[in-house]
Amino acid sequence: MFRLRRRWALGLLAGGASAVALGTTEPALGEHHAGRLARREPPPVELENQAVGEPWWPPQDARRNADDRHRQIQGYASATSVAPGETIDFHVAVNPAGRYRISVHRLGWYGGAGARTLVTSPEFDGVPQPVPAADPATGTIACRWPVSWTLRVPEDWTSGLYQAVFTSADGWRACTPFVVRDDRRAAALCVVLPVTTWQAYNQWPMDGRTGKSLYNGFGSNRRRDPRVRALEVSFDRPYADAGIPIQLTRDHDAIQWLERNGYDVSYATSFDLHSGRLDPTHHRGLVFAGHDEYWSLAMRRAAERAVAAGTSLAFLGANSVYWHIRVRPAADGRPERVVACAKTMPDPGQDAAGPTVKWRSLGPAEQALLGVQYNGIVGAPQPLVVRAADHWFWAGAGVADGDRIPGVVGGEADGVNPGGPRPATAKSAVLSASPYRTREGGQQVQNAHLYETPQGGLVFATGTLCWTMALNRPGHRDDRIERATANLLDRMTGRSQGSAGRPGPGPAAQG
Repeated sequence: MFRLRRRWALGLLAGGASAVALGTTEPALGEHHAGRLARREPPPVELENQAVGEPWWPPQDARRNADDRHRQIQGYASATSVAPGETIDFHVAVNPAGRYRISVHRLGWYGGAGARTLVTSPEFDGVPQPVPAADPATGTIACRWPVSWTLRVPEDWTSGLYQAVFTSADGWRACTPFVVRDDRRAAALCVVLPVTTWQAYNQWPMDGRTGKSLYNGFGSNRRRDPRVRALEVSFDRPYADAGIPIQLTRDHDAIQWLERNGYDVSYATSFDLHSGRLDPTHHRGLVFAGHDEYWSLAMRRAAERAVAAGTSLAFLGANSVYWHIRVRPAADGRPERVVACAKTMPDPGQDAAGPTVKWRSLGPAEQALLGVQYNGIVGAPQPLVVRAADHWFWAGAGVADGDRIPGVVGGEADGVNPGGPRPATAKSAVLSASPYRTREGGQQVQNAHLYETPQGGLVFATGTLCWTMALNRPGHRDDRIERATANLLDRMTGRSQGSAGRPGPGPAAQG
C-alpha cells in the first residue's frame, strides 16, 4: 500500500490547495472548502474503479501471442478515440481462416485487477488479409481490410484507455488500443495519450522484409535499417506482433497510479488535441503521461494557448515535443489516419506549417514550453539526484538536497539548456540535477523542472522516461516520487492533500 497515506491523513491538512505560488509554504485549506470536498460527488473514474475487475490477457500467457511472421490473428481500429454514442470499426485478419471473437477491456486500477471486460462480440468467421506493399514515395503501409465488427460505444462507458482483444478459436491473441473520450464533462485532469508517438515506432509487420516505421525499415540483410524508413506511417494497420505499442507501458503506469489514487481524470489522444475535440481550458490540467515525442503545429499551439489561459501541464515523460509532424487523411479522405515526419530536408510534403523536422530547427525549441529539452539517451539507469528539497514539490517526501532516488533517470532524458529559449515566468525551480552518461559515451545532466505561468498555472516536466515506472511498476515504485507527483497534481487541481492518499493495495515501494 502507498505508505504516504498515513502522513497525509495525520498532519498535512493545515495547508490550502488554492494557492499555486512556487514557494515552500503549504497552502491553507478553509473549512468551507474542506466541507465541499467531503460532500463531493465521486468522479466517474472513481465510481468505475469500484466495479469488479479482472486481468486482461497480457502478459499472463505470452505463449499464444500472435506474431508478425505468422500473423495468426491481428487487427486495427478505425479511430484512435471515440465518444459514447459513436461507433468504431475493427478490421481483423485470421491466418489460417477460422472463427474468432473480439472482447473490449477498459484499463484502470480496479483494486489491483488492472482492467474490466466491458463486452464480447459474437463469434465471427475470419480469413487471411494481405500485407500491402509500401508506398514507393513515402514508405507508408496502409491496409484496406474490410470491416469485421462495428461497435457502438454505450452511453455509460467511462472515459479511459481501452483494448480490443482479438482471440482466435485456437487461442491466438492480439489487440489494438483506442480511447473513449468524455466530451460532456470537464474532469479536473485530462490524460492525453500519445498515439502519434505510438504509431511512429510501429514497424508492422516485423517480418524482416516489409515493415516500416518512422525510424527503420528492413535492409537487404533483413535487419533494421534507418536508410529505408518510412516518411509517413498509417493507422490503418495493426501494431506489431501482439498489438501493444512499445511505448504504451509508460502511459499505463501513469493511468494505474492516477486511478488508484482517485484523481478525477478523463482521457483523450494527440489527435484530439490536434483537431480541437479536446479543449485544454476545460480542465485544470493536462497530463502527458508517457513518451510524447511527435507534435503537430496545431497540438503545440493548443498547448501554448492553454498555458496562456492558466491551464497547467504535466509532462511525465521525456523527449516531448521533439519532432514536428504533419497529420494527413487516409487516401479515401478519412481524417487523422497518417502521420508524416520527413526528419530531414527537403521535406517533399512541406506545407504552410513548415517542414517536418525537429521543433528546435523549425522554431522555438521545446524548452520554451516545457522548461527543459531533450539532451540524450541514458546509457544505463541512473539515480535521480534531488535538488531544491525545501520546495513544496518535495514536501513530505523526506528528501534532502543530494539524495539519490535509484533508477529514475533512464531511457531518454531532458535538461535545462542555458542557451535555449525560456518560458515566460518569474518563478521556476530545478528539482533534480542528475549526471548521466549517454549511450554514445558523453556526459549530460538530467533536470526535472517546474514553473508557474503568469496566469497562475503550473508546467512540470520530469526530464526522464522512467518517472511513471517509479509511480506504479513493481520493482521500481518509490514513495518519494509518488509523494512529489501527488503534491504537484493536488496543486494543479485544487485537491486537498488529505484526499490524495487513497490507493488500493499495491506492491511495496522500492528504494
